[in-house]
Amino acid sequence: MSIGGPALRVHFSNAFGTEALHITSAHIARPVSRASSTIDPASDRSLTFAGSAEALIPPGTELISDPVDLPMPSLSDLAVTFHLQSPPSRETGHPGSRATSYYVHGDQVSAATLVEPKQVDHWFQVSEIDVRTVPGSATIVALGDSITDGHGATTNGNDRWTDVLASRLQSLPKTRNLGVSNQGIGGNHLLTDGLGQNALARFDRDVLAPAAVRWVIVFEGVNDLGELARVGEVSAAQHAALVQRVVAAYQQIIVRAHAHGLRVIGATITPYVGSGYYHPGPLSEADRQAVNRWIRSTGNFDAVIDFDGVLRDPQHPDQLLPAYDCGDHLHPSPAGYKAMGDAVPLRLFDRAN
Repeated sequence: MSIGGPALRVHFSNAFGTEALHITSAHIARPVSRASSTIDPASDRSLTFAGSAEALIPPGTELISDPVDLPMPSLSDLAVTFHLQSPPSRETGHPGSRATSYYVHGDQVSAATLVEPKQVDHWFQVSEIDVRTVPGSATIVALGDSITDGHGATTNGNDRWTDVLASRLQSLPKTRNLGVSNQGIGGNHLLTDGLGQNALARFDRDVLAPAAVRWVIVFEGVNDLGELARVGEVSAAQHAALVQRVVAAYQQIIVRAHAHGLRVIGATITPYVGSGYYHPGPLSEADRQAVNRWIRSTGNFDAVIDFDGVLRDPQHPDQLLPAYDCGDHLHPSPAGYKAMGDAVPLRLFDRAN
């Protein structure tokens, strides 16, 4: 959780399912720890959907539970437990959760602890948590790829850069009513589908749909740049054309966000020379520099966060600083994520701006 509150509701998604998803029962509770299937039984609450304990979610949609009273402090952890009548043939899930899920056979949604559960670091079906909070609260959406998703962060450690930002917001009375919605997907592209839908295709669902969105941080593009020449170099003309398409995608995001009253914050693309997956050459690095110049230019985004400046090695600016590199020369380490979260200027979320 980022913001806390006295009541909440849970979004269950069947966005990518091919048949109706039948949830026979669902509960929420406070977990005993981040890395355990045990809950505090006194906090266990049943979820309902239009008053019913069951929910049938059509393919391609999501369902929001009724609000339920369960006071949750800011930055606390929540356990969501549900039982499916039958496993879906196509799952809607989040493989880059960096958080552990536990599963067993049978309906054990109210069990204080699961007996010999299997576990996987993956979220299923749950797509969002809404919290009832004070008037004037708002949401910051982080739209990104694996660096926002948290590749290289600590499993069950809640140390992605978005977690660091959420903690900083909670530390100040002026920003304590601002929540962070992490909409990062590993392997995400601006222009083409990868592990998930491209950023333009998922924009309405992941940026406009969450409750009370006021700002969106756009931190996308490294996968588009890296993929172009991943299996072999291409012409300079193809590189130039890709830069134009990436910039055009940013412009589309800005136009669509502004149409809904959102302020759009662009984040510069971080270095990735040395990556064993993309092995970028000089032309790819030139593409990154060209895109970053556009991001930094006044009058494009409403504001800019210079993650490139935060993470790059001053001696080798096309590479990550070793202390901030998780080891693959593409994704930050936990120390790198902390530096990123600490570098986001909180004045960007001043409503007077």
